[in-house]
Amino acid sequence: MAIGASSAKAVEDKADSATEPAQPPQLRRRLGRADLRAVPEARRALRELLRHWGRPGRSEIAELLTSELVTNALIHTDDDAVLTATVGPRGLRVEVRDFVARRPRLHVPDADDGTHGRGLVLVQSLADSWGVSAHGVGKSVWFELYPDAA
Repeated sequence: MAIGASSAKAVEDKADSATEPAQPPQLRRRLGRADLRAVPEARRALRELLRHWGRPGRSEIAELLTSELVTNALIHTDDDAVLTATVGPRGLRVEVRDFVARRPRLHVPDADDGTHGRGLVLVQSLADSWGVSAHGVGKSVWFELYPDAA
């Protein structure tokens, strides 16, 4: 509401929004190129989004997998990215969209890799579903966690 706007306008706005379907809780963040500070910030924002989801073990998995997707996008694309997380009746969907067409490769690390190369293996292992969707410019890497999955 703008300063000086009438309260009647505010009532109209509320009445209009009451007839619209409720939007599912959503997080949307733009991630700056190679700014790895975005990783813990994304985890905190996701934790806040999931605070009322009521699935603590699943929320921890969601934070881990989101960290992996955000890190991959920032390190391997050298471009900005967009994180979107939506909680709906089917569960949680997280996607990280970047603007580079090169598709990620699932890399099975060996003992000499240290911690490198395990991100998509974790996503594949812990998510209920995941994938890569091509866009006109770039792609989205996404995962879903279902509320009733073990």
